[in-house]
Amino acid sequence: MNLPPSVLLVGLNYSPESTGIAPYSAGLAKDLAARGWQVRVISSFPHYPQWSFLGGRPPRQEVRIEDAVRVVRRRHGLPKKPGGVARALSELSFGLATLTAAFGRPDAIVLVSPALISSALALVKAKVITRRPVVVWVQDLYTLGVKELGGRRSALAGRAIAAIERWVLRSSDKVVVIHERFRDTVIQEFGLQPEAVSVVRNWSHLADAEPPNRLEARATFGWKREHFVVLHAGNMGLKQGLENVVEAARLASAQRSDVRFVLLGDGNQRERLAELSSDVPTLSMIGSLPADKFRLALSAADALLVNERSGVEGMAVPSKLTSYFSTGLPVIAATDHGSITESEVLMAAAGPVVRPDDPQALLDVAASLQADPARAAKMGESGRQFRASHLDPRASFDRFAQLLNDLTVGQGTDAPSESGND
Repeated sequence: MNLPPSVLLVGLNYSPESTGIAPYSAGLAKDLAARGWQVRVISSFPHYPQWSFLGGRPPRQEVRIEDAVRVVRRRHGLPKKPGGVARALSELSFGLATLTAAFGRPDAIVLVSPALISSALALVKAKVITRRPVVVWVQDLYTLGVKELGGRRSALAGRAIAAIERWVLRSSDKVVVIHERFRDTVIQEFGLQPEAVSVVRNWSHLADAEPPNRLEARATFGWKREHFVVLHAGNMGLKQGLENVVEAARLASAQRSDVRFVLLGDGNQRERLAELSSDVPTLSMIGSLPADKFRLALSAADALLVNERSGVEGMAVPSKLTSYFSTGLPVIAATDHGSITESEVLMAAAGPVVRPDDPQALLDVAASLQADPARAAKMGESGRQFRASHLDPRASFDRFAQLLNDLTVGQGTDAPSESGND
């Protein structure tokens, strides 16, 4: 009797990190284990988005069984200020840590990018030593990130990163991307064959739950009943361009508006944003929250915000949207025309879109939602319906499982049925 197939997932971020890529890596691993797969994960210790290890410096290695998944954590170097060379060296340190970790003989290997550099090193080991089929799961495109955020001085680095990313994607057995625009980009920019690329959308990882008592929830965070709270949740980095939100809050204060802005999360720009907003009473900041309180904060707001720096168009699909659309609240997008974020919010009819560098427009659109509760509720419900029809986790899990099953054919294993009942 053949053993069930095994899969190794290598990614820098994993549960219990609650934002970014981690919930998706952990969600896939847990679902495959529930279907009967033997699942191993090589990751680091929780550190994102605060860029410091939770609970202090961890051991060099830790191995635990989490939800039937064998999770091997290897400590890597953290940059004092993530970005540029420091971040590349951090990824390199994780890549070296993965090279010294046992890969075993899995039937398939899934490499999560970001982190690109560590994925490249793991790919070499997978191809030369392990010799197993490799799937590269693309959550962000580095090449577009350098183009959209790097500026002129990043031309040399951009060419190097593009070369690495091209090699990684073209050397893999399958590339999984999270959006149709990503698929078009890797085919056109890197010359991949269309049949080598599959789209598996990220899903809404917040489970359905009974809505909380809003008045009690707002009291938990000190939000007054008469205020219209616009909440931005997630990473506070360069890509988000949250100075725009600080300025919108400053205008709200000057104009005596009832709109209040809240930044929830952490990131390498948090301290700077705190300094910029120290004299702005209409903006507050909340650190990263555990899953239950994070859900409570989203539900207690009046509108949810995606703010992106001008110039960001195709490098990433904001993971926060999958959570936002589950709340039934309107979503405001401050983003460039033609961006992936704009297309997602408009496709969902979940809320209005404004320019990313126009704080008065951001304040005005928030005030317009406050003045028209029926319109706001309609947008929120539309987002919830979009989540049900496009972001259902079962559809994404089934698609990924089938893709891995196809790769393991001929590896000497029998894949469990997709229902996970075997």
